[in-house]
Amino acid sequence: MTLVAAVVFMMSSCGGKSQPVPFDNGDSTDMSAMQDPTIYGVCGESTAMNTIQVITDLGDTVQLDITYARDNNKVFGGLQAGDRMAVVPNVKKTEALIVINQAALLGNWVMPNPLDGSDEVGFRIKEGGIVEGIEQSTLTYKTWRLVRGKLELVDVREGAGEEEEVTLYDLVRLTPDSLILKDNEDLYEYGRQQLKKPDSDIKLEEASEDDYKI
Repeated sequence: MTLVAAVVFMMSSCGGKSQPVPFDNGDSTDMSAMQDPTIYGVCGESTAMNTIQVITDLGDTVQLDITYARDNNKVFGGLQAGDRMAVVPNVKKTEALIVINQAALLGNWVMPNPLDGSDEVGFRIKEGGIVEGIEQSTLTYKTWRLVRGKLELVDVREGAGEEEEVTLYDLVRLTPDSLILKDNEDLYEYGRQQLKKPDSDIKLEEASEDDYKI
């Protein structure tokens, strides 16, 4: 995993910041307040190579062509029936411009510490808009969500009081093991954290010559 930009690892560079907006965990039933055209819902079983079926949070079932999104590398996280999706449609809502599998975003994402590379830093994305920092003592994450096809992270930096910073990131890549984000200035490459398995308490004795005697 290569760190393209050795930037401040707390993901709070000035690029990409926006004004705070009401938090939405992706289960929105009123997008008009933010003028967000994104369709939020669950990937339906009729999804195919060139189309996606979404059972929306409003209870509707929509079918959109995903040829444009696929050809422009704007399908992130794959298509799996039952997974929660965020789809940015065209004006007529017949074609998907961006398709994001929200379920694929969940988990621990880390990269080498850009200061010395001695450990891994990043964040943990959970359901319900919950996000937690990993080895980031000076930064407290508050919420995450997908809005207008971008990943929004809200955080509070140590020493900044209660002032929240809201940063929007474009998704560049999302696979089972890789997450690449981009703001207005930098590129951030994350890998899915490989959790260490606890050592077993069972100790095996070394084989001796007597073990092979009949």
